[in-house]
Amino acid sequence: MNRSFADLGLPPSLLASLTAEGITVPFPIQAATLPDTLAGHDVMGRGQTGSGKTLAFGLAMLARLAGQRAEAGRPLALVLVPTRELAQQVVDALTPHARAMKLKMTTVVGGLPISRQARALGAGTEVVIATPGRLRDLVDRRDCRLDRVSVTVLDEADQMVDMGFLPQVTYLLDQVPRKGQRMLFSATLDADVGRLARRYLHEPVVHQTDPHAGAVTTMEHHVLYVDDADKKTVATEIAARDGRVLMFMDTRRSVDRLTKHLLKSGVRAAALHGGRSQPQRTRTLAQFKTGEVTVLVASDVAARGIHIDDLDLVVNVDPPGGAKDYLHRGGRTARAGASGSVVTLVLPEQRREMRSLTRAAGVNPNTAKVGPGAAELTRITGARTPSGIPVVIPVPAPTPPSPSKGDGSGRSRSSRSRSGSRSGSGSGTGSASGSSGTRSRRGGAEGAGGGAGSRTSGGGSGKKASRPTGGGAKPPRTPGGSASGRTEQDGSGEPRSRRRRAPRNRRPGTDARQSS
Repeated sequence: MNRSFADLGLPPSLLASLTAEGITVPFPIQAATLPDTLAGHDVMGRGQTGSGKTLAFGLAMLARLAGQRAEAGRPLALVLVPTRELAQQVVDALTPHARAMKLKMTTVVGGLPISRQARALGAGTEVVIATPGRLRDLVDRRDCRLDRVSVTVLDEADQMVDMGFLPQVTYLLDQVPRKGQRMLFSATLDADVGRLARRYLHEPVVHQTDPHAGAVTTMEHHVLYVDDADKKTVATEIAARDGRVLMFMDTRRSVDRLTKHLLKSGVRAAALHGGRSQPQRTRTLAQFKTGEVTVLVASDVAARGIHIDDLDLVVNVDPPGGAKDYLHRGGRTARAGASGSVVTLVLPEQRREMRSLTRAAGVNPNTAKVGPGAAELTRITGARTPSGIPVVIPVPAPTPPSPSKGDGSGRSRSSRSRSGSRSGSGSGTGSASGSSGTRSRRGGAEGAGGGAGSRTSGGGSGKKASRPTGGGAKPPRTPGGSASGRTEQDGSGEPRSRRRRAPRNRRPGTDARQSS
């Protein structure tokens, strides 16, 4: 028997906001976890991308904060996420429900001015949604204290570990009172995530959906064998199909190269990777969602945290690095029970490891050998010959920071903020009961942070941070020259470049608003 949200014990305000959003029946992971999370138990939840994890933890968190108000710089709840896009997705999913509870949310992510985020925190916010590196910067600057946090959520914990953010995560969790409630949600529960849970969760209740249900069972999987000389042409013909497609590649350079080639070939394409500013990335996603752009070429930075309705094709132009990456890339389609296809282009030397990868991911793909103009390629993907007439897509311009207004004292920003000058909340902050009453959908820094007119705030303009951030503070160098043994990275947690290689075999790790 299906249980309703009312059966699960949610307060009337949240029931009303869910109904207003057209969400009436809980997803399995929501129905499973909400009784425990509402009761205050620590919870460890496993569910595939699009299975509804965001509302699973978000509704419980908001319900438990009912009637509480935060002091300046001392939030009451913390949600840690690995990427800026996922932070925005969490904000989008929870904003109407936070407004219904009269709770204020603030996003704290790299790629946006830290001074605006500091002002938003100084104005008082109940919920902080943050990437680990930027939040640590604000804690170190004493713009944020975590000693009042009563609910802590780790969302996509496995990716935070994979991206090397474990030191920042543990540093932040050590600042949070041990008596508070902790929730950990992840697509996979591997050894590193297990160690994190054992250290910070107290007798957690474990819930998981069928790892082979949801996105995987509603997807068609295809592995298309191509020759190296034909790969670009095959990818171009797929991109020229009638309909939108999300294409993944290994590096920023390859993303930019393919995007440039597609535009010259007459395909309305745009690039999405960590080298773009957050406002640029936000506007590019908006162009793709509205259809102004029909092909989004992305690096793995976009594999998590972006939600696009009615996307029925994901193409791995470069095979993913492992089973978890395969599932997360493919999770952009076939969300919430809808259908979709995942197509991977595989070169001859990649066949063996691709077979191992799909076995580890629990999928049994259809295989075919294809080339340019092949009937089987058209049948599977809708591929066709592009027009050859070059097109131009307006590139979202970066938003320049506003000049910082000093106070003439010669003191540093951190000392001024500690002395109590953080009274402003920034233009991204508004009141839930304000007259506008609508969420901002603008690009720019405000749009990336949650919007005006809601009780969400995204941090505003001001001077840039004194040290580079981007969702994760830089880890120390190892003797071998790489950051913590990983590929050379910038603040986005994504490799600058790497040679084409066969995918590594790793162990594997589904509506619109509800499935986010």
